Amino acid sequence: MTIRSWLAAATASLIGLSSVLSAAPACAADAPYKVLVFSKTAGFRHSSIPNGIAAIQALGSANNFTVTATEDAGLFTAANLAQYQTVVFMSTTGDVLNDAQQSAFEAYIRGGGGYVGVHAAADTEYGWPFYGTLVGAWFSSHPAIQQASVTVEDRAHPATAHLGATWTRTDEWYNYQSNPRSSAHVLASLNESSYSGGTMGDHPITWCKTIDAGRSFYTGFGHTEESYTDPSFTALLLGAVRYTAKRVDADCSVPTGSSSVVQGESYASTGGVQIASHGPAVGGRTAGFIDNGDWASYNNVSLANARGVTVRVASAGAGGTIEFRAGSVTGTLLGSVAVPGTGGWESYRDVFTTLSSSSSTSLFLVFRGTGGSLFDVDQFTVARTAVTKQGEGWTSTSGMQPAGHAGATGGQTAGYIDNNDWASYGGVTLSPLAGARVRYSSGGAGGTIEFRAGSPTGALLGTLSVPNTGGWDTFREAAIPLTASTSTVLYLVCHGGSGSLFDIDEFSLMS
Repeated sequence: MTIRSWLAAATASLIGLSSVLSAAPACAADAPYKVLVFSKTAGFRHSSIPNGIAAIQALGSANNFTVTATEDAGLFTAANLAQYQTVVFMSTTGDVLNDAQQSAFEAYIRGGGGYVGVHAAADTEYGWPFYGTLVGAWFSSHPAIQQASVTVEDRAHPATAHLGATWTRTDEWYNYQSNPRSSAHVLASLNESSYSGGTMGDHPITWCKTIDAGRSFYTGFGHTEESYTDPSFTALLLGAVRYTAKRVDADCSVPTGSSSVVQGESYASTGGVQIASHGPAVGGRTAGFIDNGDWASYNNVSLANARGVTVRVASAGAGGTIEFRAGSVTGTLLGSVAVPGTGGWESYRDVFTTLSSSSSTSLFLVFRGTGGSLFDVDQFTVARTAVTKQGEGWTSTSGMQPAGHAGATGGQTAGYIDNNDWASYGGVTLSPLAGARVRYSSGGAGGTIEFRAGSPTGALLGTLSVPNTGGWDTFREAAIPLTASTSTVLYLVCHGGSGSLFDIDEFSLMS
C-alpha cells in the first residue's frame, strides 16, 4: 500500500469512528460492563460484519463497556457467559451453536442475560425453537437494497428515542416467516408502500421483549457497510446494548390482548408426538408422527382472554381433530377444530376455531382420528381480541336489506341476500387478524361468503361456506381462518344460486 493510500484509508477510518462516537450522548456514568459480539456464520456472510464489530467497539470505548469479539462458539458455556451482561449476534447465519452451547445460552438468557440480534441474526438456528422465541421471527426473503420509509412506533425506548416519527433509510429489507407483533414489543415498522418487495402488510423491523429474567432486542437494519457510520443507526445499537445489559430500563411488554404464536414442536411434554423435519415448516420442524389419542402440552400460554386459535397444519394422511384442553389431557374442552388432508406432508394450510377462556396457563392439544400418522402441527396462534359487527350494521351495501328475526342478535340480520350482493364495514382492524366467527341462518339455497379487503373485488382474506340451516330463524355458527390486511374496510361478498341465499346475523373478527 502506498503512503497516500494508507493515509486515505486511515482518514476514512477516523471519520467513520467519529460518526460512531457522535451517535448519542456518552453513557460513561453506566457501571462498567462486558459485551460479547458473536459473528460466526454457517451460511451467507455479510461484508458489513467487520464494520458492525468496529462500531460496537467504538461505542464501548465511549460508553464504559468492553467488547469481546469472537466467532468461537466454544465460548458459549455457563461459566464464560456469566461475565457478559449482553451478547450481540452480529449478522450470524445458519446453525452456529451445538446442543450444549444452545443449552448454556438459553440458561444464560432465562437467568437474566441479554441478547441483541442484528440483521441476519434472524437467519440463524432455524432448528432451535428457543432461538425462534428469542429472536422473535425468522428470515423469509428480501428484495434488492433500496430506500424505504420506517415508522417509529415507540419513541420512548432508549434505542429509538432519538428518532423522529418517520425515518427514511436505505438497507436490505427482510420479510419474516411470521409477524413478531404478537409476541414482542414493536419499536419500528416498514411502510411497504414506500418500497418494492414487501410481503407482510404489517411489517415490524425492530422489536424487543423479555424472556423470563432476560432481555431480547432485534433489528432488521444493518446489511450495508454504510449503516455502521450512520449516527442514527449506531445510536439505536447503543440503546439496544444498554437496554439488554440492564443499564437502562424500557417498556418492552406485549400490548394487552395480543395473540401469541407457539411452535408445534416446542411442547413441554407429550404422549406419542415426535419432532418431524420439514423444510417448508416455520423453523423447519413440526410436531409430527401423530396418531389417535396422542397429545402435547404447552406451558405459559395465557388463556385468560382466549378468543380463538389458528393452527398451521399439513397432512398426507387421514386428517382428524385437535381438541384444545386446559390443564390436562382430560381438562376442560376449550374448543376443537377439524384438520383435513392437505395433499402432502409439506403442503400447509390454516384451520381456525373459537376458544373459551381459562385461568389455566397450561394448554393441552389432544389429537383424534382414525389410523396412523394423522397430521402434523407446524404452529398455532392464540387470538385474544374480538370485534363483533352486526350483519345489518354495514357502512354501505349492494342488494342486502335489514330483515327482522326474533332469534337474531338485536332482532335483525343482513337479509334478502342474492348472488353477488355485498356489504362493507368501515373502520375495522384487519392487521393482525386470525379468523372470523359468523352467525347465520338459511331457509334457502345457502352459498358462500367471501371476506375481501377494500372493495368487492379486493384481496380475498377467506371464504366461508353457508349451508341451509333448516329455516330463517334457525341460526348456526362457523369459524374460518382469515389472512391479515392493511385495509380498514372489510367487504362481505355473497355468492350462490338463485333466490334468497342466507342471512348474516353477526360476525366477530379475532386477532
